Parts: sequence; C-alpha cells; structure tokens
Amino acid sequence: MRAAEEFTRLIEIMATLRGPDGCPWDREQTIDSLKPFVLEETYEVLDAIDRHDHAELCEELGDFVFEAVFLAQLEAEAGHFEIADSLKMVADKLVRRHPHVFGRDAGADKLDSASQVRTRWEEIKQQERGGQAKPKTLLSGIAASLPSLLRSYHIGTRAASVGFDWERPGDVVAKIQEEVNELKEVVNDAARETSTAARAEEEMGDLLFAIANLSRKLEIEPETALRKANEKFTRRFEALEQAVVASGRTMQEMSLEELEREWERVKNAIDTPRGHESTTEGSLRHDSLQPESSGPSRLRGCIGAQATGLKRE
Repeated sequence: MRAAEEFTRLIEIMATLRGPDGCPWDREQTIDSLKPFVLEETYEVLDAIDRHDHAELCEELGDFVFEAVFLAQLEAEAGHFEIADSLKMVADKLVRRHPHVFGRDAGADKLDSASQVRTRWEEIKQQERGGQAKPKTLLSGIAASLPSLLRSYHIGTRAASVGFDWERPGDVVAKIQEEVNELKEVVNDAARETSTAARAEEEMGDLLFAIANLSRKLEIEPETALRKANEKFTRRFEALEQAVVASGRTMQEMSLEELEREWERVKNAIDTPRGHESTTEGSLRHDSLQPESSGPSRLRGCIGAQATGLKRE
C-alpha cells in the first residue's frame, strides 16, 4: 500500500534527523518547543481549506502529519509511546465508537441519521469513562487550550448530547437579544462612568457564548465563520486604503462620512458581481450598542458592515 510505504519513509526520515548524525536543530527540539509549529501548521491547513486550494492542502496536510510524527518520535525516545501506538489507539477508538458500522454482525443497531450517531458516540464515551480510576465529567474532555469560540461550540455540543439545549435556533436568537440588551446597559453605564470592566467582560463573554451556540444550532463552525469574516473585512479595508492612497489623501485627514462613502464604493466593487449592482445596504454605522446620546465613532464606521449576524453573506 503506497500510503503505508510513504508513512514508513517519513518515520525513518524523522528518526534520521534526530539521530547522532542528523540535524542539530531537530535534535534540540522538545514537545514544548514544537507547540507553536503544531499550531501554525493547523491554521495553514485551515487556510488551505477555506480557499479550496487543493494543491496547497495536499502540501499542508503533509506538514501537519510531519508534526505528529515529530512529536511521536520525541515520545518514543523518552520511552513513553511510539507513533504505532497512537495509530492503534485511534483505529481501535473508531471501531469501538462505530458499532453501527463495525458491530453489525454482533447485532448492533443500525443508525439512520447523523444526530443518532452523535448521541451514540457520546454514550459510548461516557461508558468508556466509567471504567477509569478517575472518572471524567461530560465537559472535562474538551481541551482548555482550544480557541475560546471553538471551545464554546464544543461545550454546547456536549451539553446538547444529553438534552441540555435550546429547542430551536430562534430560541438562541432570543437569548442573544437578551445578552445584547444587558451589554447595552453596560455600555450606557460606562458612558455615565458607573460600570466596571469586570461586568463588561462578563456580559461580553455571555454574548459570545450565546453566539457560538447559535452557530452550533445552525451547523456553522464559528471559528471558520469568524476567520472568513476577518478575511472579508481585511480584503475590503485594504481596498479602502488603496483607494484613499490613489486619491492623494490620507485616511487620517478624511471625515468619517467620507470614509463611509469610500467604504461603500469599494465594498460594492469587490462584492457585487458585474451586472448585479445593489444599493440595499445602508450606512455602515451600527447603533445597537452605542451609549445613549453619544456621537459617531470611527470604530462604528469601520466594523458596522461586519456586525450583522444573520445577513445574506
């Protein structure tokens, strides 16, 4: 099998790099020093996926697998485990947690929907935890080092697996509106200098947690959605900068109204296919969280078009 041959070759290359006549840099690495590289390769894989760049994805997956082999080599040298142990563990886990596929001969029930599969998966995980000396809770298996938005998504998924969930996405929207209203109170209090940073942080956290759960209910992975929104804003803002430079002016000397007009122009030029021009989107300003009786701000002007939750984009 070609995959097995290439994987074995990669393992042998890694062992050589760590060997006495190998690479000084590779020999100096530890599992801790590799953490930033693992994270970097993870995000490069995600970037290739977002761009649907299949050639790039092919290369980045190789780099990602290499980091796993590198870590396993270090652990093998320390006498903890080998990459074969990791592969066996994941293969055994997949078979064990898919009885509806691999256990049919033993009489396992057939599952007809992804929802049933998710529920069964969590049930099997709970059974596995029951045999451990130190039982885990439902949420304890979620890595604390995950990006917080993604961790919120997984927390909600785990809680939902035992029925602790909103019934409909609309119920989460109502919760979000409740959190927005509470945050608006904080903003208004801040304008009157009666609020505290701790309360503002708490209310913002509650809002973000609710938004992550709405994303889950809509089957949207929130980190991907936010990453794409970041890219969209970056693309638009860079076009705005280029347009301002081409006009012979600087952004600092332009008024908010002038920046807004230019933003709308470049945004429509970037986002609207030729022959489908539309003027349905209004001003960039977004007033829902502005303190009462406060004037416009550049921050509002810049991010308003990005702040709409369930728009058509």
